[in-house]
Amino acid sequence: MNPLLQDFNTAPFSKIKAEHYKPAIKKGIEIAKAEIDAIVNNTDAPTFENTTVALDFSGDKLSRITSIFFNLNSAETNDEIQKIAQEVSPWLSEFSNDITLNEELFKRVKSVFDDKENLDLSPEQKMLLDKQYKGFARNGANLNNADKTKLREIDAKLSKLSLQFGENVLAETNAFEMHLTDEKDVSGLPESVKEAAHQLAKEQEKEGYIFTLQYPSYIPFLTYADNRELRKEMAIAAGKKAFQDNKFNNEKNVLEIVNLRQQRANLLGYKTHAHFVLEERMAVSPEKVIAFSNNLLTKAKPAAKKEFENLEKFAKNLDGIDQLQKWDGAYYSEKLKKELFDLDQEILKPYFKLENVIDGVFEIANRLYDLNFEEVFNIDKYHPEVKTYNVTDSKGNFISVFYADYHPRKGKRNGAWMTSYKSQYVKDGVNERPHVSIVCNFTKPTATKPSLLTFNEVTTLFHEFGHALHGMLANTTYNSLSGTSVSWDFVELPSQIFENWCYEKEALELFAKHYETGEIIPMKYVEKIKESASFHEGMQTLRQLSFGLLDMKWHSENPSAIKSIKEFENDAFADTKLYPDVAENAMSTSFSHIFQGGYSAGYYSYKWAEVLDADAFEYFLEKGIFNKEVATKFKENILSKGGTEKPMELYKRFRGQEPKPDALLKRAGLI
Repeated sequence: MNPLLQDFNTAPFSKIKAEHYKPAIKKGIEIAKAEIDAIVNNTDAPTFENTTVALDFSGDKLSRITSIFFNLNSAETNDEIQKIAQEVSPWLSEFSNDITLNEELFKRVKSVFDDKENLDLSPEQKMLLDKQYKGFARNGANLNNADKTKLREIDAKLSKLSLQFGENVLAETNAFEMHLTDEKDVSGLPESVKEAAHQLAKEQEKEGYIFTLQYPSYIPFLTYADNRELRKEMAIAAGKKAFQDNKFNNEKNVLEIVNLRQQRANLLGYKTHAHFVLEERMAVSPEKVIAFSNNLLTKAKPAAKKEFENLEKFAKNLDGIDQLQKWDGAYYSEKLKKELFDLDQEILKPYFKLENVIDGVFEIANRLYDLNFEEVFNIDKYHPEVKTYNVTDSKGNFISVFYADYHPRKGKRNGAWMTSYKSQYVKDGVNERPHVSIVCNFTKPTATKPSLLTFNEVTTLFHEFGHALHGMLANTTYNSLSGTSVSWDFVELPSQIFENWCYEKEALELFAKHYETGEIIPMKYVEKIKESASFHEGMQTLRQLSFGLLDMKWHSENPSAIKSIKEFENDAFADTKLYPDVAENAMSTSFSHIFQGGYSAGYYSYKWAEVLDADAFEYFLEKGIFNKEVATKFKENILSKGGTEKPMELYKRFRGQEPKPDALLKRAGLI
């Protein structure tokens, strides 16, 4: 019995074995194909119900199976799962093309689309029809047969290449470790960081300390280690991931991916991949994104240069450093920050015990949106560390299942993300509720201490939980418009706005309690957290913009003449560069957001959404951060609406006006 092919509500993780995936995905594709055939072979004239709606609900079984598989490939992978991913990805890309290139199916969709003015549709129904028609048109339905074949070949190659890219980055992350046995080599590092590194060494039956490229190990090392040579070694190791002369090199993959994306865009009648992608975003065109980025760059650059000069002066006075390098940035920034604000991340950590922060997140969600979280132990999980919750509203109605997975493991990729195992939708009068998950890589508890988060990790948890709220509070009819199924440059608004509560006294008092004494975080620290929030914001903005501009450069120009990734990057970074270049490093070869995740031609959306979130949070600040009226407007117009209307319309309904960048520039201290 294949558990993936049985009917299940929550994912049956404990019953699934690796050998179940391929037959289940094969069968899922068969079932979905039969559902498509039923639509195509329907002898009745095409209608919104028998075509548009039927198509939206088709493939449900397959998407449940694949969401389990690909989520585990990110959160709990191994060689066997990676091998299966390489095999099944082309099947899925082929199947997806079978749908978009199915002429009979497209005829029916187009027939309903052409008749839409006579159909008396709701805004949500119009959006579904529009999205569906464009899904075909933008993916080759109007192409001739030879070009359709070409498109299929490109898509199959792209799906394999992005998997390969990610596997190489993971392999390179896991391949490096720094083993230190001399106490003076760990000078400057906080006790908690040393303890975690010592525990890692012990697990490998070694003496001393082991540091890795996993963020909870790597970032503290670069921030606190006094030994400049070791920081350099660590930074260079991170910067050359998949840019080394070995079998995990991604240079060829990057060039192949960008060229295939360009060919795909041209085939579909677009100038570049960015023109193709942005047509369906709030930003609309690469020209607009580049103008938006350059506008922010103009405002941030003078501040960034000044900050950098101050940092250089500070490092020179302190340690006689003549030339600040990339491996010095975090170290001297932390020291300068401590001097300016008398704020040490290590002093803050005892106030941010993971369990308390989680309770805080739940309490804030309760005050704003009437949600209750109850940890339950009868929901199957894929790893013992995962926590499971039932989410209900104030009337006791079931809202969502919530999974949370907090600590690094060998089979888990770096970073933090939100995902789902089941979408929300309404079918046969039943509102099917979503199953939402967040995955993070936070500092692990040690033998003597619980998991104590850096303030950065606290904001990361709030960020991912903001995405989770978008998924949990979804309340739409159609699967494909539900939850986070919104324009990519709108998807970061719910996550980024939620980070703002981390800086507010009223919110911090709910959860920032010393893990040993229970003392609430002293207000002087809260003030310092707020003051220091805009510390080096010019440099931070420049860094974010540099990533977005690199992404745009890869995707808004014809890449066919690019030979050297390194030269291309240096050119892209020319306007945003502060530190000297490191010859053996490249960014693109491990830039997973754009070559493995869904951010290609979309990395700018972090900054774009920051404009939205600062503007939106200003509204909360005017009325009170727990103001029910504002929270309800945000819930009803943004969080529950998914992609049922154009994002700008939803935003204006919440805010009463279009967003202005002033709130962001003010918050960042740039005006």
